[in-house]
Amino acid sequence: MYTNSGYLNNSLVDFKDKSRPLIVGSCGTCRLYTHPKLPTFRPRGRLDFQLLYVASGKTHFYFEEGKDTVVSAGNMVLYRPKEPQKYVYYGSEQAEVYWVHFTGSNVRNILKSYGITNDMRVIPAGTLLEYSRIFKQMIQELQQCRAGYEELLAMLLRQIFIIINRQMTKERTLKSDYLDTEMELALEYFNTNYNKDLNIEDYAASRGMSVSWFIRTFKQYAGTTPMQYIVALRITNAQMLLETTNYNVTEIGNFVGYDNPLYFSRIFKKQKGFSPSEYRKQLKK
Repeated sequence: MYTNSGYLNNSLVDFKDKSRPLIVGSCGTCRLYTHPKLPTFRPRGRLDFQLLYVASGKTHFYFEEGKDTVVSAGNMVLYRPKEPQKYVYYGSEQAEVYWVHFTGSNVRNILKSYGITNDMRVIPAGTLLEYSRIFKQMIQELQQCRAGYEELLAMLLRQIFIIINRQMTKERTLKSDYLDTEMELALEYFNTNYNKDLNIEDYAASRGMSVSWFIRTFKQYAGTTPMQYIVALRITNAQMLLETTNYNVTEIGNFVGYDNPLYFSRIFKKQKGFSPSEYRKQLKK
């Protein structure tokens, strides 16, 4: 299990603060890949708001007693103050989740302005690498407490709200349950087999679809092309291995589906701005 988090004023206690419109209290991430499960149960909820982003895998939420709601990658879950919280991550489902707690005098109006209404609990947000980047920056800001970090945290959270709003309001042409099911099957297949030699043409043919139609429909559904989605999965998992293991770059490249270490390094640098070796050195600073 890998976790990383940061807390305002180094305090783990939840709080309610109306001195400013929007205040980030804490932010973190959790990746479950060896631990069997990680349950959370807060029967009285918290004093603040909590937004959770499922970056990969699946999570199980119990909004109603005894009812298991499975939330897959590309969705966010929003808890309001004092709402009971019960959810579980399972290692077998390779859950990777980011979370942020926030409060303020104008939170509900701010959420509403971005299309997040009071009746929304599970929010379709899309599987975008940008979310992970922003969450990681918020964690870093909370840990380093540099000048102006509280204001920057609020701006970063608003950035997440903006991206969510864009994802929710973009034109969607998928009206058919059949199409939705096909795209969900494709996402599940890519999540399971991302580290193999995948061929988009072969997959489309196996489902009786033309390549151009499948790519266009997948992009409308997921906000990215199939190959961009696969590359994002590979690089995200490579990043996790660089952070949490001692495997060398060539081995990690092989693990996530790249036989050529030079090509892997080039793709990683294009996505992250650093080569794998440079990224690992940055972690040690």
